[in-house]
Parts: sequence; structure tokens; C-alpha cells
Amino acid sequence: MKPEEIIIAPVVTEKSNDELQQGKYTFEVNKKATKVEIAKAVEKLFEVKVLKVNTMNVLGKKKRVGYHVGKTSDWKKAIVTIDTNPGDTTYLAKGGKETKVSKKYKDSIDEFMGA
Repeated sequence: MKPEEIIIAPVVTEKSNDELQQGKYTFEVNKKATKVEIAKAVEKLFEVKVLKVNTMNVLGKKKRVGYHVGKTSDWKKAIVTIDTNPGDTTYLAKGGKETKVSKKYKDSIDEFMGA
């Protein structure tokens, strides 16, 4: 699946807005997408480093219009935790020299709230 097919829309609620300060973003995702696919799609679309993905299936509610009873669609929700402090990583290279690698990650998703 393409990343555009996996991430359907952001979920904007009071609770999801409170979690933005902790680096947690909530999305409606494709029902067949796995956690690994969701993480790769968010990293590719928004250029951020994903630390953790929590998913849940949301069951549709029963709705009534007059005499007729129906049901809204079931959907899948993903809460994605991103790295809010993407710093430089250091490691030992050949010969014992310390090498520093700076990664080009953002620390927030600017497009989430339509900014």
C-alpha cells in the first residue's frame, strides 16, 4: 500500500489535542494496515522519527432515522508517538574514532492541524 492510502485523516478531538505536547498524533488509518506500515507511512509523509505506534479498532455506533435502524462504519485509529528531540547520534567508527551523524528529522507535524 502507498503511504497516502494508509493514512486517511487526522483525528482532532480534545484528548488528541492535549497529547500533541507529548508528541502523540492520532490518525484514522486503513483497516488492513499494520503498525510497521503505519510507522513507515508517517515517517515518509511527514519526515519525522516514529518511536511507537498504538492501534485500535473503533466499532461503529447504531444510528436511527425514524423507524429504520442502521450502523456507522467501523474504522481503525492509530496513535503515533514521534521523537520530539531528534538529536545527533554518535558511534565508534573504524579505528576507534567517534563519528557523529545528524539526522534530518522534524520535531513536530506541522500539517496536522492545517497550519
